[in-house]
Amino acid sequence: MKSDEIFDLTLLQLDAATVSAQSLETIGEAVLRAPGDLVLLPEMFATGFRPDATAVAQPADGEIVTALRGWAAESGKAVAGSVAVRDGATLRNRLFFARPSGELAWYDKRHLFRPGGETGHFTPGSGRTVVEYRGLRFLLLVCYDLRFPVWSRCRRDYDVILCSAAWPESRRDVWRTLLCARALENQAWIVGTNFCGEDSSGRYAGSSAIIDCYGRFRAEAPERGAACRTVHFSLDEQNRFRERFPTWRDADDFVLKQ
Repeated sequence: MKSDEIFDLTLLQLDAATVSAQSLETIGEAVLRAPGDLVLLPEMFATGFRPDATAVAQPADGEIVTALRGWAAESGKAVAGSVAVRDGATLRNRLFFARPSGELAWYDKRHLFRPGGETGHFTPGSGRTVVEYRGLRFLLLVCYDLRFPVWSRCRRDYDVILCSAAWPESRRDVWRTLLCARALENQAWIVGTNFCGEDSSGRYAGSSAIIDCYGRFRAEAPERGAACRTVHFSLDEQNRFRERFPTWRDADDFVLKQ
């Protein structure tokens, strides 16, 4: 991708009250209708968020991931979303990034949500994942990761953050604040896709958003109701901002132990 080309980022907010009753085909239809070059889905988009996902977890080549790859291939765009995965004897909250070619990249959620019991069932990931697609570099995060700025610190190694989430209604303001903070401190666009509605795990904040490198909300979904939002992203514009206001030059150096 040339720096002056436009890339369309799309979030697809799903209603948790209906997602577990929906077939993968129904979710897939929404993905295929969505515009854009990349579509981001919520955390555990096909089953709803489950701290103990033993009953809904699938192998990495199971029905859900196979469908994700199929949507990317059929639509000609990248599709990303979190899935509860059985990996040998462990459970992983795994964010998959499916390219139209069928190639998969993934990231295992590093920061498991201890207050909700996720640490008692899942095994945390051990490393960051940055995916390159069409000349752009995407940092993959899952929900609670958003609270840990060191983990997401940009060291000139990515352009856009993708955060797949199941964020609760009670902390909606925190969700919006943290999305904005990660964009500002890293001078990077961020796409945060959340559930709305209610299921057995609780009520969700909705308010999925795309925020630019200036910290401006370029698109936001409502608190309630499934929604699709798309925004044009310009790498050239972001790079010019990073050069005009080079806070990265004054950032503290550190070594991240993984």
